[in-house]
Amino acid sequence: QVQLVESGGGLVQPGGSLRLSCTASKILFRLFVMGWYRQEPGNQRDLVARISTSGGTNYADSVEGRFTISRDNTANTVYLQMNNLKPEDTAVYYCKAELAANPTAINYWGQGTQVTVSS
Repeated sequence: QVQLVESGGGLVQPGGSLRLSCTASKILFRLFVMGWYRQEPGNQRDLVARISTSGGTNYADSVEGRFTISRDNTANTVYLQMNNLKPEDTAVYYCKAELAANPTAINYWGQGTQVTVSS
């Protein structure tokens, strides 16, 4: 059974940093586009950052310059380094894996990790 396990969330003060990790099991990780999404209560789940199989990245405008997504194919893990956090970054963060060859048909979600930015 495919699993995506996120970790690294928590409570941080504005201006602080967190690093999220998502480790995948039972998939050929290097063939998957990996992404981080976030969702606030009552809102839709929005893309934060994605990284392609070749390492190309794209970011939501709201996090550009503050967040960095990276991947380690040997560890089956994708990371999200979040710096200069703001209260509006508070959300549940989800990891998503999409098969590059057929993302609509084959994709998986993690269970989510809470990030709270507050003084």
